[in-house]
Amino acid sequence: MSDKFFFKGRQDARQHHTAYGGFQTNASQKSGSRKYPLTLVVTSEARKQEVEAQVARAKLHANISVDNREGAVESINELTVLLDKGGTVTTVKSPARNDVCNCGSGIKFKKCCG
Repeated sequence: MSDKFFFKGRQDARQHHTAYGGFQTNASQKSGSRKYPLTLVVTSEARKQEVEAQVARAKLHANISVDNREGAVESINELTVLLDKGGTVTTVKSPARNDVCNCGSGIKFKKCCG
């Protein structure tokens, strides 16, 4: 007789998905909000004003600091990611074969335009 039907002990309970570094479940931690502002570094005062205008147009919050040292690097990656984020794409659902045709004829879609 096969041994696959015999009790071999209790299986370990599955761990919670956040216990081992799964995806981020705290949806309220939105970067660019008042509670979690963006941290940006620019190289001049003129550039700071430009970035402040971009942040204001996007209705975000940011802490912008100026680094005037020689060889300083501008860091506005967080802002560019949020500004380049695409919107939700929605498509119009085509009618099923037995639905009334949307051209207004009153005939089933499969007999009219399908």
